[in-house]
Amino acid sequence: MVEHLPPPHLPMTATEPLKSVPTAAVAAAAAFADDANSTEPWSARVRSLTRLGRHRDALALLRDGDPSPPPHALALPATVISCAALSLPSGVSQIHALGSKRGLLPSSDAYLVSALLSSYSRLGLLPCAHQLLDEMPLASTPPATLCTAFNSLISGCALHALPAACFALFRRMRVAGVRFDAVTLLTLVPAAPPSVVPQLHALAARAGLAAETSVANCLISVYARRGAALARQVFDEMPAASRDLVSWNAVLSAHSQNGLAVDALDLYSRMRGCDGHGVEPDAVTLVSVLSSCAHLGARSVGLGVERYMRGKLPGFRTNVQLCNALINFYARCGCLPQAQQLFNEMPRKSIVSWTALITGYGMHGHGEVAINLFQTMVSEGIRPDNVAMVGLLSACSHAGMYDEGRKYFSAMESAYQLRPTLEHYTCMVDLLGRAGRLKEARELISSMPMPADGAVWGALLGACKIHKNVEIGEEAFEHVIEVEPTNVGYYVLMANIYTDTGQLDCVVRVRAMMRERGLKKEPGCSYVEHKGRVHLFMADDHSHPQAKRIYELVLKLEQMVKEKTDGTVGIQGGRMIEGHSEKTAVPLIGFHSEKLAVAFGMLNTVGSEIAVIKNLRVCGNCHSFLKTVSAIANRVFLVRDASRFHRFEDGACSCKDYW
Repeated sequence: MVEHLPPPHLPMTATEPLKSVPTAAVAAAAAFADDANSTEPWSARVRSLTRLGRHRDALALLRDGDPSPPPHALALPATVISCAALSLPSGVSQIHALGSKRGLLPSSDAYLVSALLSSYSRLGLLPCAHQLLDEMPLASTPPATLCTAFNSLISGCALHALPAACFALFRRMRVAGVRFDAVTLLTLVPAAPPSVVPQLHALAARAGLAAETSVANCLISVYARRGAALARQVFDEMPAASRDLVSWNAVLSAHSQNGLAVDALDLYSRMRGCDGHGVEPDAVTLVSVLSSCAHLGARSVGLGVERYMRGKLPGFRTNVQLCNALINFYARCGCLPQAQQLFNEMPRKSIVSWTALITGYGMHGHGEVAINLFQTMVSEGIRPDNVAMVGLLSACSHAGMYDEGRKYFSAMESAYQLRPTLEHYTCMVDLLGRAGRLKEARELISSMPMPADGAVWGALLGACKIHKNVEIGEEAFEHVIEVEPTNVGYYVLMANIYTDTGQLDCVVRVRAMMRERGLKKEPGCSYVEHKGRVHLFMADDHSHPQAKRIYELVLKLEQMVKEKTDGTVGIQGGRMIEGHSEKTAVPLIGFHSEKLAVAFGMLNTVGSEIAVIKNLRVCGNCHSFLKTVSAIANRVFLVRDASRFHRFEDGACSCKDYW
């Protein structure tokens, strides 16, 4: 047999890797060899040491164990793994040579071949791994050994982020007639370009491997990177009984990360029911579910998750990622005290923990608290990142803290070595615009080192709506529809600016543009949870079973508001369209969705806070109406609109009429 010699740069001294084995390890190995279990085969004792992570002991036993008979083939793969774990390339090389001398290589021992290929790859010695694979005689090597060898080297190339090398080996494997298996796919699918994944999926299906749980889970996870549709298809095609926790987590994450929160919660409900076949959620599951609850404002589902965590995961406070998701849920669902309490209870906090709480206070209009938190974070040695700065600048914008926002924006590069991104410029344009500094906001856009995107121009357009500035609004509108021509919200904003300034002919022109481009305004909707059910309301919605009572209450409240405010709030000559503020051009068409949702809450609860989620910005009339009703009815209304929270209590709003 031709002996395989390792590359010349790897010294072949027989004892070099073992010289580093300390005397204590040798003694421990000797004790292990002579203990009560010494009747165990010597090779099994070596494997046990490797499995336990006692790699130096395993090598010491190889050197000084004085085995009789000599080391069995099963001991060598374990010692190769130990050498790799200790970063001893020369040790791997020596065992490679020993295996060749004993006739175990290049092809007769699949375990040793796999261990050597994996270890060479782990140590970055891919040429040695390729050399070993090249030496294997295809005709006489058992098919299982060949498959194992190719899988090991493909995995090694993937480990070093060499996708081209992975697929070159796979093509070579196919040309040689070597059958691939699930292990091959589990390495190739994550390394494949998006366009290649469906081809691997088809190969897996033809080979009868696509239904295997591990392969299906891998496909779900990879498809999820580009959307949820294909991930969901793979999940739905799996036999229900073969879906394990990884399957559910992968498909939940696919929907949660792609903004399909309703579908994610539906999947979670199925998982907790009979479709789950007894699979219990873990921390990964709950992170996805809480993220979806935060996105939707699904309080009851999120609080159910919280109860599950406290009952089934008593040590959840040590899981930073899970706590961060719960803090974000609390903050985005109006439960700031609970968010603060959990934050205080966490033994260890990450930058994400601080950012979630800072952003939460900002959404509620508590800019000073957000700034204090940020300063505390910095004083504790946590360096802010770009996301934390977005949260801080947004908090300054919502609270009208112009000077503070300017200061922190200016300090990004000088104090925190962060270069402002489009998101930071969007926050600053929003801050300046809300403060009425429209020209300054326009100048900031002109000074940007990158082209402004739709969000930047949209922030300026929104500020022009607040301050009824047609000139700058028209400029912003021209730019924003170039960047995002199908975003109907910008057309609605421009039409509202014209309406507020009495330019009804221009309103007609904008609406004509919308018709020509096939654009329809997103309907305003609001929903409120009650007894575990979500009650959805649209503008002028009569579909709810309690519609008659709801409308009667709204009419009664409007009359009471009119009397209390001397007719300045409540009923106009024409009601406003949802998302509009048209008082003269629009006939009587119905009630805004948030009024209906609040009325439903008042009819079905006593004394408790009523939380409403709305998809659009609260209009000025409804804002004034809810302030007054909160005083008349002595109730608290918490409304989350498209950008922030409004807490109506005792005739006032937490936004201080700055939104």
